Amino acid sequence: MLAKRKMRSNELAERIGITTANLSILKTGKAKAVRFSTLEMICNILECQPGDILEYVEDK
Repeated sequence: MLAKRKMRSNELAERIGITTANLSILKTGKAKAVRFSTLEMICNILECQPGDILEYVEDK
């Protein structure tokens, strides 16, 4: 979605109010959780739905 919106990660992080390191953790799927308020801001800024940026992967 970042590429579609021609936006860089650091710009998104700044607009959301989180560090680029924390955004990187979210992007790589290493986060254990994400706040709904953060997800809402990401979707608002990228003009997308949660399903556009999230994928369910079953633990093995």
